[in-house]
Amino acid sequence: MNKLESPPQPAVPPLTIAQASCADDYDPNSMPVAKARDFIHQFLDPVTGVLRVPVRSALGRVLAEDVLSPVNVPAHRNSAMDGWALRAADLVADGETTLSEIGASFAGKPFGGKVGPGQCVRIMTGGVVPEGADTVVMQERAKASGKSVTFAAGQKAGQNVREAGEDLGAGSVALRKGRIVRPAELGLIASLGIGEVAVYRPLRVAFFSTGDELKSVGTALAEGEIYDSNRYTIHGMLARLGCEPLDMGVVRDDPALLEDAFRAAAASADVVITSGGVSVGEADFVKPMLGKLGEVVFWKIAMKPGRPLAYGKIGSAHFFGLPGNPVSVMVTFYQFVRDALLVLMGANPVAPVPTFRALCTVRLKKAPGRTEFQRGVLTRNDDGSLAVRPTGEQGSGILKSMSDANCFIILGDATGNVEPGTEVEVQLLEGVV
Repeated sequence: MNKLESPPQPAVPPLTIAQASCADDYDPNSMPVAKARDFIHQFLDPVTGVLRVPVRSALGRVLAEDVLSPVNVPAHRNSAMDGWALRAADLVADGETTLSEIGASFAGKPFGGKVGPGQCVRIMTGGVVPEGADTVVMQERAKASGKSVTFAAGQKAGQNVREAGEDLGAGSVALRKGRIVRPAELGLIASLGIGEVAVYRPLRVAFFSTGDELKSVGTALAEGEIYDSNRYTIHGMLARLGCEPLDMGVVRDDPALLEDAFRAAAASADVVITSGGVSVGEADFVKPMLGKLGEVVFWKIAMKPGRPLAYGKIGSAHFFGLPGNPVSVMVTFYQFVRDALLVLMGANPVAPVPTFRALCTVRLKKAPGRTEFQRGVLTRNDDGSLAVRPTGEQGSGILKSMSDANCFIILGDATGNVEPGTEVEVQLLEGVV
């Protein structure tokens, strides 16, 4: 068994990033996608800084401690239906039951008396089940005539009653530490009467693009120059993930300028992300520089698009060196960076992005040997089945293919050409980043 696969032993120092390049099964020309993900996750230590914020401000943040319910939820025994509350002892076993209505219980306005033999109380959903009653019959199973109510046969004792503390008992854990706060969690916390919660501080992520050909938006282009789009997509993905983006602009292909940029980024952020400068040739002067500043591994991942990738540490900051092509930046962010950032933000567990199967409607060209993430459009057929097609040209510089897509079509390394009508693996994009 090799170093990467060996189970950790307490007496052995933890694996260092530098060891990856000399591990027995390390091949920088064909690192599988899953192996690269697993390697990265060995080195992720979540932030520890904690803030207390108002509930509304917790949206998208990660809980830094368990949220305990201070009350029973529901706080009282109540009705799950509109109907009548009664005593199960009064129900006729094999026939209709007729009882006298003595009052009503509405949500927030309970009935003040007690239900005795032969009696029932009109009750609305959420209304407190009055003393003496233990069963609710929905109004669709009853017929009222003045104050006399007849209930259909077949009712069961205790039906349609929600007991106090049935959802949460006082003192029980409502939400676990590590949970990302979504709209549902906001409502749950508010339902407990809690006004503020402890969350981890935002993850600070510094990013910049490298390349002499890059120009900022709003400036004129000279021959051979292009506008830098990568900083905009990276900013958008970081912001939607709940990070604190620190845009450091474009850094020219100059070793001194790049070293200054790396030092400044690592000093101000938890994570540093760059685009460009990690492919063959471009990284010749970046490699020794990053080796001087920290521990960084350069890979060629067995994937398309986005083959070149770097990961490591610069000082205490994590580093992700992404390719320069616009689509490759987004694909590698989705497949490697997103989950790593969630772990660093304190999220636990980090649920994998779901994948499912859909019928491909056109022929897809693919050579076996690496995993491809083709950009696709997922639709639903008239019979309810799912169908997917590529967005069109799949070049790594065609950013419109990401704009038009709502999913990835994931073709594994052993897959070759795909014929129409073949089931393929699909991963949704919307809501992921």
